[in-house]
Amino acid sequence: MSTSSIDKEWQRFTPQERLQRFTVYALCLLAVVVSFKAVNVIPEFLYDAHTQMKDLLVRMWPIEFKFYYTPQNTGAQTVHQALMDTLAIAFLSTALGILLATPIGFLAARNINKIWWLNAIARFILVATRSISTLLWALFFVAMFGPGALAGTCAIAFHSIGFIGKMLSEALEESNKGTIEALTATGAPWYSRIVYGYWPQVQPAFASIALFRWDINVRESAVLGLVGAGGIGMALNAAIDVFEWDRVALVLLVIFLVVVAAEIVATQLRKRLI
Repeated sequence: MSTSSIDKEWQRFTPQERLQRFTVYALCLLAVVVSFKAVNVIPEFLYDAHTQMKDLLVRMWPIEFKFYYTPQNTGAQTVHQALMDTLAIAFLSTALGILLATPIGFLAARNINKIWWLNAIARFILVATRSISTLLWALFFVAMFGPGALAGTCAIAFHSIGFIGKMLSEALEESNKGTIEALTATGAPWYSRIVYGYWPQVQPAFASIALFRWDINVRESAVLGLVGAGGIGMALNAAIDVFEWDRVALVLLVIFLVVVAAEIVATQLRKRLI
């Protein structure tokens, strides 16, 4: 009796899955090609880009550190004053964002808020506030309040609502149900369930979210001045307008040091609080 054996080769993906993967890769490649064409790169500017960059760096060096406490002109802010405004914007916008986002985050959590239309409104607010860029918020508040730190504070605070509220609502929805059921069985009112049931579970995540958002806000407040929303960005924009590249280098260095310091502070606080 003769037997025949058929060697089967194991394949990780089925033909349909391979076709789907190929389609995804082809679409990604097509998107890159279309995006590159949409950028409209001018070759003539690329040829001497390295020369222009070298010339710019030469004009930035040496950095004039005396400009840190010296105003650019009469009545203008110094770099130090602009930096203090930037830090104030970051702190106030984070505090205001937390204050506004916390109740919205609780309303957006489906396991806490059972009223569907109120839940939908809260989720709409979270999506709307974070879908608009901080720069667009800044332009809106500059038109409303005029140039200055108030516009920057409101812009970052409103953009922070969506981020903080979204993360908080997700943390609340992932909380342990057993603790809440035990409190409910004892007849605890809703505020007791929130204070003694939900809050202890989400407190570490909330502290991490607040610190992370403060770190982000320090970075964003450093550039909002480019649209007149106060902070060190206004000093940077003023120096660029008059081609004082040594002052521009000083402002960029200060921004870099502040961002690094904010990262270190946020990391250390996160380690001690969580």
